[in-house]
Amino acid sequence: MVNVLTMYMPLLRGLLKLVGVRPQAVEIEPGTVLRFWIPSDDQTTSNASKKPNKPAVVFVHGFALDGILTWQFQVLALARDYAVYVPDLLFFGESITDRTERKVVFQAECVAKGLKKLGVEKCTLVGMSYGGMVGFKMAEMYPDLVESMVVSCTAMVMTESISRACLKRIGFSSWPEYLMPDTVKGVKEMLRIATYKLPWLPDFVHRSILEVMFGNRKERLELLDELIVSDKDFTVPHFTQKIHLLWGRDDIIFNMEEACNLKDQLEGKATMQYIGNAGHLAQSERPFAYNKHLKNILASLHDGGRRKQQ
Repeated sequence: MVNVLTMYMPLLRGLLKLVGVRPQAVEIEPGTVLRFWIPSDDQTTSNASKKPNKPAVVFVHGFALDGILTWQFQVLALARDYAVYVPDLLFFGESITDRTERKVVFQAECVAKGLKKLGVEKCTLVGMSYGGMVGFKMAEMYPDLVESMVVSCTAMVMTESISRACLKRIGFSSWPEYLMPDTVKGVKEMLRIATYKLPWLPDFVHRSILEVMFGNRKERLELLDELIVSDKDFTVPHFTQKIHLLWGRDDIIFNMEEACNLKDQLEGKATMQYIGNAGHLAQSERPFAYNKHLKNILASLHDGGRRKQQ
């Protein structure tokens, strides 16, 4: 049977072309290439001579589908008013490296270098789950690049204590057991936990997800091996950015208690909003509600609310 996600991608590419977004491979260094989705009027190949006049918004995906499948509803809604950039993190989509680094910091370095090659000098970074952790590391390392953040259903760092609490809530013993299913039943369970109310989907859809998501299982397992950080080795960085937490109220992976703890860690630098009847995948499960909140946040950051949605 034909993979439904493979069939869907040409349609999505067509819709993205209509709103002015196209794919671009960016060589970070020899052997390391990141695939970005970028504004069609960005003619950059390296050292941009032409930059979009619209504010740059960078979307960083979680540990499941690639960037554009994760953020498609947000890109389609925002591309008219913002210069949207969507990277595939290493070993997702078409992004690859021959280096052995697997830590979050290497993902952050590669995305930042890719954005620099694309001529992006300042941006608002929107990250969810694993992408939120990459985003926090980027904000720490490149404060001149990341001037503000919107993060969803994530942690600043996946410490041992946070990891234990999350895994206990979802009833799994390890992240590979949950995030790297090898059966259709495992994919269903992964999505059930990540959503407030999982809609019925035929088995061939779950099988298509299984085929697309896990073609490079070895490298993704290595990413998970490097994800968790000892509590004693973690110190909260000093962030200079404006940070907004936009949460699925019914997320059981990073629940509202984790969201409040993250807000407390940021010591008054963060605002928090939540979306009801939405789980970990809030941006996909309730895209209209998510987009309304996100548009209001971006408007407040970039033009004092003149684009604020009613």
